Amino acid sequence: MKKILVPIDGSHVSKKAAEEAIELSNKYDSKLIFVYVVDTRGIYTYDVGGIISVPFNYPKITEELIQVKTKFLDAFVSTLAIESKDIEKVVLHGEPSDKIVEYANKEKVDLIVMGRRGFSKIQRFFVGSVTQRVISDAPCPVLIINNDGE
Repeated sequence: MKKILVPIDGSHVSKKAAEEAIELSNKYDSKLIFVYVVDTRGIYTYDVGGIISVPFNYPKITEELIQVKTKFLDAFVSTLAIESKDIEKVVLHGEPSDKIVEYANKEKVDLIVMGRRGFSKIQRFFVGSVTQRVISDAPCPVLIINNDGE
Protein backbone atom coordinates (compact mmCIF):
# COMPACT_ATOMS: atom_id res chain seq x y z
CA MET A 1 0.00 0.00 0.00
CA LYS A 2 1.78 3.10 -1.27
CA LYS A 3 -0.78 5.92 -0.95
CA ILE A 4 -3.53 6.55 1.59
CA LEU A 5 -6.04 9.34 0.96
CA VAL A 6 -7.61 10.93 4.04
CA PRO A 7 -10.52 13.33 3.44
CA ILE A 8 -10.80 15.81 6.33
CA ASP A 9 -13.79 17.93 7.32
CA GLY A 10 -12.72 19.04 10.79
CA SER A 11 -15.11 16.79 12.69
CA HIS A 12 -14.10 14.57 15.58
CA VAL A 13 -14.64 11.47 13.45
CA SER A 14 -12.41 12.81 10.67
CA LYS A 15 -9.64 13.19 13.25
CA LYS A 16 -10.21 9.56 14.31
CA ALA A 17 -9.98 8.56 10.64
CA ALA A 18 -6.72 10.51 10.27
CA GLU A 19 -5.28 8.76 13.32
CA GLU A 20 -6.23 5.36 11.88
CA ALA A 21 -4.66 6.31 8.54
CA ILE A 22 -1.46 7.34 10.35
CA GLU A 23 -1.26 3.92 12.02
CA LEU A 24 -1.70 2.20 8.66
CA SER A 25 0.87 4.52 7.09
CA ASN A 26 3.39 3.67 9.79
CA LYS A 27 2.75 -0.05 9.38
CA TYR A 28 3.01 -0.07 5.57
CA ASP A 29 5.33 2.91 5.06
CA SER A 30 2.66 4.63 2.95
CA LYS A 31 2.39 8.19 1.78
CA LEU A 32 -0.46 10.08 3.49
CA ILE A 33 -2.52 12.53 1.45
CA PHE A 34 -4.84 14.75 3.51
CA VAL A 35 -7.60 16.36 1.45
CA TYR A 36 -10.10 19.06 2.34
CA VAL A 37 -12.81 19.80 -0.23
CA VAL A 38 -14.34 23.27 -0.17
CA ASP A 39 -17.97 22.77 -1.15
CA THR A 40 -18.54 25.74 -3.47
CA ARG A 41 -22.00 24.62 -4.57
CA GLY A 42 -23.62 26.88 -1.96
CA ILE A 43 -22.23 29.96 -3.69
CA TYR A 44 -24.67 29.52 -6.57
CA THR A 45 -28.27 30.69 -6.31
CA TYR A 46 -31.30 29.67 -8.31
CA ASP A 47 -33.46 32.36 -9.84
CA VAL A 48 -37.01 32.17 -11.12
CA GLY A 49 -37.35 29.46 -13.74
CA GLY A 50 -34.44 27.42 -12.37
CA ILE A 51 -31.71 29.62 -13.86
CA ILE A 52 -28.43 29.35 -11.98
CA SER A 53 -26.99 32.67 -10.86
CA VAL A 54 -23.29 32.90 -10.09
CA PRO A 55 -22.00 35.87 -8.08
CA PHE A 56 -19.81 38.22 -10.08
CA ASN A 57 -16.98 37.67 -7.59
CA TYR A 58 -17.21 33.84 -7.60
CA PRO A 59 -13.49 33.37 -8.39
CA LYS A 60 -12.51 35.67 -5.52
CA ILE A 61 -14.87 33.96 -3.06
CA THR A 62 -13.57 30.55 -4.10
CA GLU A 63 -9.94 31.64 -3.76
CA GLU A 64 -10.58 33.10 -0.31
CA LEU A 65 -12.30 29.90 0.82
CA ILE A 66 -9.38 27.84 -0.46
CA GLN A 67 -6.90 30.05 1.43
CA VAL A 68 -8.87 29.76 4.68
CA LYS A 69 -9.25 26.00 4.36
CA THR A 70 -5.57 25.59 3.47
CA LYS A 71 -4.70 27.23 6.81
CA PHE A 72 -7.27 25.04 8.52
CA LEU A 73 -5.82 21.87 6.96
CA ASP A 74 -2.28 22.90 7.96
CA ALA A 75 -3.43 23.46 11.55
CA PHE A 76 -5.40 20.21 11.62
CA VAL A 77 -2.48 18.12 10.35
CA SER A 78 -0.09 19.83 12.78
CA THR A 79 -2.14 18.43 15.70
CA LEU A 80 -1.58 14.85 14.54
CA ALA A 81 1.30 12.64 15.70
CA ILE A 82 2.73 11.79 12.30
CA GLU A 83 5.92 9.75 12.06
CA SER A 84 5.72 9.45 8.30
CA LYS A 85 7.85 11.95 6.47
CA ASP A 86 5.88 11.49 3.26
CA ILE A 87 2.69 13.54 3.59
CA GLU A 88 0.81 15.82 1.26
CA LYS A 89 -1.97 18.33 1.98
CA VAL A 90 -4.42 19.25 -0.77
CA VAL A 91 -7.39 21.62 -0.84
CA LEU A 92 -9.87 21.12 -3.68
CA HIS A 93 -13.19 22.77 -4.45
CA GLY A 94 -16.45 21.47 -5.80
CA GLU A 95 -18.81 18.68 -4.80
CA PRO A 96 -16.95 16.78 -2.04
CA SER A 97 -17.62 13.17 -3.01
CA ASP A 98 -16.89 13.84 -6.69
CA LYS A 99 -13.62 15.62 -5.91
CA ILE A 100 -12.47 12.91 -3.48
CA VAL A 101 -13.11 10.18 -6.05
CA GLU A 102 -11.53 12.20 -8.88
CA TYR A 103 -8.41 12.83 -6.80
CA ALA A 104 -8.21 9.16 -5.76
CA ASN A 105 -8.35 8.17 -9.43
CA LYS A 106 -5.82 10.79 -10.50
CA GLU A 107 -3.31 9.91 -7.79
CA LYS A 108 -3.94 6.16 -7.99
CA VAL A 109 -4.38 5.85 -4.24
CA ASP A 110 -4.50 2.39 -2.68
CA LEU A 111 -6.88 3.19 0.18
CA ILE A 112 -9.24 5.94 1.31
CA VAL A 113 -9.72 6.31 5.07
CA MET A 114 -12.58 8.56 6.07
CA GLY A 115 -15.03 9.18 8.84
CA ARG A 116 -18.78 8.89 8.79
CA ARG A 117 -20.72 11.26 11.00
CA GLY A 118 -23.64 8.91 11.50
CA PHE A 119 -26.51 10.84 9.95
CA SER A 120 -29.90 9.27 10.54
CA LYS A 121 -31.63 7.62 7.59
CA ILE A 122 -33.85 10.68 7.23
CA GLN A 123 -30.87 13.09 7.22
CA ARG A 124 -29.07 10.94 4.62
CA PHE A 125 -32.19 10.97 2.45
CA PHE A 126 -32.37 14.77 2.43
CA VAL A 127 -28.70 15.78 2.49
CA GLY A 128 -27.07 12.64 1.13
CA SER A 129 -23.87 11.18 2.44
CA VAL A 130 -20.46 12.07 1.08
CA THR A 131 -19.15 8.85 2.60
CA GLN A 132 -21.80 6.72 0.91
CA ARG A 133 -21.11 8.26 -2.49
CA VAL A 134 -17.34 7.80 -2.08
CA ILE A 135 -17.87 4.13 -1.15
CA SER A 136 -20.00 3.68 -4.27
CA ASP A 137 -17.62 5.36 -6.72
CA ALA A 138 -14.11 4.92 -5.30
CA PRO A 139 -11.47 3.22 -7.44
CA CYS A 140 -9.98 1.52 -4.35
CA PRO A 141 -11.03 0.14 -0.97
CA VAL A 142 -12.54 2.61 1.51
CA LEU A 143 -12.05 2.17 5.25
CA ILE A 144 -14.86 3.89 7.17
CA ILE A 145 -14.39 5.06 10.73
CA ASN A 146 -17.78 5.43 12.42
CA ASN A 147 -18.76 8.21 14.73
CA ASP A 148 -19.03 6.95 18.29
CA GLY A 149 -21.35 9.71 19.42
CA GLU A 150 -19.36 12.95 19.26
